[in-house]
Amino acid sequence: MSEFLSGDLDADLIKESPPTWRLNEPVIYQSDVAGQTFTVPAGFVSDLASVPRWPVIYLLAGGTANEASVVHDWLYSTHAVPRAVADAVLREASAVTGVPAWRRWLMWMGVRIGGGGNHWNGPTPA
Repeated sequence: MSEFLSGDLDADLIKESPPTWRLNEPVIYQSDVAGQTFTVPAGFVSDLASVPRWPVIYLLAGGTANEASVVHDWLYSTHAVPRAVADAVLREASAVTGVPAWRRWLMWMGVRIGGGGNHWNGPTPA
């Protein structure tokens, strides 16, 4: 069963614009979609859900699924799984945290359409 194995998200805001967060504790997620458990290490930096700040879009999808977004950001930065799997993990992990189905679909569609380019193809850590 997919689930977060770590406690509540523990991160500090390290930059205001754009908002950027650093994990104080690891985030551990067991994914059925990927068939594995991911550990996002303490110290990892994420922008959480990078939803465009356009009023209607942000109102619909912003500020939700923070834990799932951290896992998704880590998967994109490490390429631990193919991009389509990383996006599926975002949707799955959002469901685990109680995000409504319509919002999960919007977020998933957003990363499928806008997640390529600089986000997926950007530099990977050494």
